[in-house]
Amino acid sequence: VKFTGTSIVFIAGNAYLVKSLIQSLVLAFLIIAGIMAWMFRSGKMLFVCLIPNTIPLIITAGIMGYFSIPLKPSTVLVFSVAYGIAVDTSIHFLAKFQQEISRHSWDTAKTIVAALQETGRSMIYNSMILFCGFFIFTFSSFGGTVALGLLSSITLITAMFTNTILLPSLLMKIEGTIKNKGKKTATRVLIKDEI
Repeated sequence: VKFTGTSIVFIAGNAYLVKSLIQSLVLAFLIIAGIMAWMFRSGKMLFVCLIPNTIPLIITAGIMGYFSIPLKPSTVLVFSVAYGIAVDTSIHFLAKFQQEISRHSWDTAKTIVAALQETGRSMIYNSMILFCGFFIFTFSSFGGTVALGLLSSITLITAMFTNTILLPSLLMKIEGTIKNKGKKTATRVLIKDEI
């Protein structure tokens, strides 16, 4: 006996979509976490970077649940695509933060201000352009494209706020770790100079 019909196909398709969503998100998390771990060589910095980029995905998933937006190929794409774009913004900021930290004698607050002055405007412009680009999809007559555009634009605008407000706040929380790293780096430089 073999069950057939549209209901069976729909259930199987839905299960496949959920499985592929989880696989793509886990793969995106692992690849991005690996790149950030290599760039910053710090577990706390990796944790600080992943939080502001995960919150927009959680908010988008909440919106989908609240408004009963189903998981389908167009809406599943939102999570991995928007996550990759959102992480790009935080990497710009953190790379500049890392460049500036030694110039400001490992003072986290001064370095955050300098990094935001240098990259903040481009982060906001980049996010706004992407928001408008994805929002144009909402004028489509195809429901899947509308959902993709709306959810992606919401995710990206939320990521802009988390990366410009929450990310600097989290860096202030690990200020002690950053200063300790600065002292160790300064000690190594002094030892090299003495040798």
